[in-house]
Amino acid sequence: MNSGIAKFSFPTTIYFGAGAVYELPQYLKDVGIKKPLLVTDPGMLKTDVFPKVQGILEDSGIQPGLFSEVNPNPLDSDIQKAVDVYRNEMCDGLIGLGGGSALDAAKMVQVIAGHGGKVNDYDISTGGNENIKGPLPPMVAIPTTSGTGSEVGSCSVITSVALGRKFLVCSPLLIPSIALLDPELTMGMPAALTAGTGMDAFTHCLEALSVKDFHPMCDAIALKGIEFVAQYLETAVREPDNIEARGYMQLAAMMGAVAFQKDLGATHSLSHSLSAVCHVPHGLANAICLVPVMKFNKENCLAEYAKVAACFGVNTFEMSLAEAAEKVIEAVMDLNKRIGIPENLSDVGVKEEDLEELTEKAFLDGCHQSNPRSCTRENMMELYREVL
Repeated sequence: MNSGIAKFSFPTTIYFGAGAVYELPQYLKDVGIKKPLLVTDPGMLKTDVFPKVQGILEDSGIQPGLFSEVNPNPLDSDIQKAVDVYRNEMCDGLIGLGGGSALDAAKMVQVIAGHGGKVNDYDISTGGNENIKGPLPPMVAIPTTSGTGSEVGSCSVITSVALGRKFLVCSPLLIPSIALLDPELTMGMPAALTAGTGMDAFTHCLEALSVKDFHPMCDAIALKGIEFVAQYLETAVREPDNIEARGYMQLAAMMGAVAFQKDLGATHSLSHSLSAVCHVPHGLANAICLVPVMKFNKENCLAEYAKVAACFGVNTFEMSLAEAAEKVIEAVMDLNKRIGIPENLSDVGVKEEDLEELTEKAFLDGCHQSNPRSCTRENMMELYREVL
């Protein structure tokens, strides 16, 4: 990995490198933000990252507004509270600081601050994305985890308090103006969080690759992201201060979000429901559900899974596609085990009596509609039972 700060666009302007956060005041100036609202979560306030970012801003004469009440799975009610702070503080842009929840919340503040209305008005399943016309306030996204890739994504995942389920708000206008990727900001992540978010990035890449839509650019990006996770996730979990591993995992997360503009699959429908109903962290839910979904999809994804085998160093010479695909499933199972992912949903508090509600809400989630194998409500119940 090259030293220094790299700048590239795809289409987000991305600054990547150790120490990039120190240039934050200039990046804000570049996109015209004078009074940002800093959106984060309560846990971030207890880390070394928050005072570091706050100090960099204040040393440059920037006094940001602050909203730090984002829930682990951001609620539509969180967004309205943040918008009230944005307006009361007379802010003109946003900084999203933290994991995917904080970044997704900041994106939705952009929408409501720019267009008004309620968060649910913009639900993509009801055509609400058509209501996002722009312009929206500019945003700088600073991820402190390596999972969702929300810093370069065009979607925000929000939980409806009234409905008790997640929904998507998507528009190209939600893509942040700048993504600031500084691997030093992820070095404090605990092993379990590193593992869960890393498998979230892997799931994004694998599901994007598996979707049958024709998008060779996304396929290539997804494969490279898978390669980075296979090579560096275990190191990042075991050696939390390994800056190289942290940096490559940031890149993998970003690449996963670029790749899944192609679409996602059944793993995400299962995971979204688990997060909304049982409050299982999104990345962890993906990691647990991924293997049964891979088995379910295998016959429809032989060619794609065979390509993934090379990312894990599997020698597929003289193997059939089916044998290579089976080796990939085994490799993912083994990676999960090595980085400490629980094998079963019961290990993270899911109970038999939760399955009906989980299945119902997973089937309502739109991600499974692009799964490479058609997935019925009964299939989803079976997939949950397989790892309960």
